[in-house]
Amino acid sequence: QVQLVESGGGLVQAGDSLRLSCAASGGTFSDYAMGWFRQAPGKEREFVAAVSRSGGTDNADSVKGRFTIFRDKAKNTVYLQMNSLKPEDTAVYYCAATATVGYYYILRASREYAYWGQGTQVTVSS
Repeated sequence: QVQLVESGGGLVQAGDSLRLSCAASGGTFSDYAMGWFRQAPGKEREFVAAVSRSGGTDNADSVKGRFTIFRDKAKNTVYLQMNSLKPEDTAVYYCAATATVGYYYILRASREYAYWGQGTQVTVSS
C-alpha cells in the first residue's frame, strides 16, 4: 500500500507559478498511475492532470497550456507545475495513485484511484 504526501501549496498572486510535489512511499513507484485533482469550496472534486506508468500525460481543458504533470522515478515523486495561475485555480489539491492499471493507461476519474494524499491548499489572489 502506498502513502502519498503533498507539499508546495501556498498563497500566490494571479500570474504566479507554483510547483506541487507528491512523495510516494510504501510501494513500487513505477507500478502506479498517478493523478492530481482539486476541490474548491462548495464544488465537487475535479480532475486536473494525470500521468501513466509509462509517462504519458493528460490535463483538464481548464489547465491545458498552464499546468504540467511529470514524475521523477528516482525520487518517487510526481509533480504538478502550475504557471499563469488564476483565482479560479484556488482549491485544495490532492494527489492520487492506483496500481491495478495497464502501463499506458491515463486515468481521469477519481473513482479509478485507490490511494489519496491529505491535500495541499493553493490560493490565488487577484
